[in-house]
Amino acid sequence: MKAYILNRIAWTVAVVIGVTMLTFFLLFVLPGDPAEMLAISKYGAQDATKEAIERIRVQEGLNRPIPVQYALWLSGVLTGDLGKSRLSGKPVWESIVKRLPATLILAGTSLLLSLCMGMVFGIIAAVRQNTFWDYFFTGGSLMGVAIPNFWFGLMLILIFGLYFNLLPTFGYGTWRHIILPAVTVAVSMVGITARLTRSTVIEVLSRDYIKTARAKGLSGDVILYRHVIKNALIPIITIAGIQCGHLLEGTVIVEMVFAWPGIGRLLINAVQNRDFPVIQGCVLYIAFIFCLMNLLLDLAYMYIDPRVRLVQHD
Repeated sequence: MKAYILNRIAWTVAVVIGVTMLTFFLLFVLPGDPAEMLAISKYGAQDATKEAIERIRVQEGLNRPIPVQYALWLSGVLTGDLGKSRLSGKPVWESIVKRLPATLILAGTSLLLSLCMGMVFGIIAAVRQNTFWDYFFTGGSLMGVAIPNFWFGLMLILIFGLYFNLLPTFGYGTWRHIILPAVTVAVSMVGITARLTRSTVIEVLSRDYIKTARAKGLSGDVILYRHVIKNALIPIITIAGIQCGHLLEGTVIVEMVFAWPGIGRLLINAVQNRDFPVIQGCVLYIAFIFCLMNLLLDLAYMYIDPRVRLVQHD
C-alpha cells in the first residue's frame, strides 16, 4: 500500500514537471512577440517603441535561451515562488489563491448538484427500464449533454435575469450569484452521470448475486441500497473525479459568460496578454489538481472494492 502510494506520488511529480515543461516551450511557438505584447499592454500601441520593447525583453529575461528561462522558473517553484505577473506585478501565487475560493464554490456546488440529480435519474431509469421514466430521463440526459454551456447560460440570463429579474446575471458574492452558473455547469454533467449510472446499474442488476438475493426473498429496496449501488459506484466515482478535476481548473466558458472570478478566467486573461508567469502558474495548478484527483480515485477504489485492494497487493 505504501509503496503503491509512493510510486503514484513519484509519477505525479514527473507528470507535473512534464506538463509544465511542454507548456513552457509551446508558449514560445505561439505567433507574436511576447515582449511587444507586454509593451503594448503597459504603454499602449503608440508608445510601444522598439526601445521600450527591448527594455521589457531584458527586464523580463526574454532574451535568455528558453531552457535557461524554464530552469529559473522551476528553481523558483521548488522554493515556493511562482514568479510575478508581468502585467500587474503581483505574485502569481497570490492571484491564484485569490481566485481559488470562487472556483471551489462553483465546482463544489456544480458537482454536488450533478451527482445528486444524475444518480437519482440514472437509478430510476435503470429500475424502470423500458418505461416512460426510462425514456424521459434518458432523453433529458441526452439533451443536457448536447446543449452548449454558453448557449444555455445565455438562455438562463435572458429568462431569469432580464425577463423575470429573479437572479443576478453576473458577479460573485452571495448565494444568489451561484445559482445560474452552477446550473449551467451541472446540466451537461447531470446527463453524463445519469447515463453512466443507468448503464452500470442495469449491468449490476443482471449479475448472479442479485438473482441470489432476490431468491432469498430480499426486498427490492434492500437489494438496491445494499448490493446494487455499492457495486455500481466505481464507474460513477471515476466520472465524478474527472468532472471534479475539470471543475477545479475553472470552467472557462461559464466563468466568461457570468463574469465569475475563477481560475479559468484568470488563465484566459493571461493567455490573451501573454503573461507567461501567470499561465505557467495556472498550468502547474491544473496539472497538480488532475494528478491529485487520480491518486484519490485510486485510493477510493481500494476502499470501496476489496478486489482492487487484492490486485494491488498481488
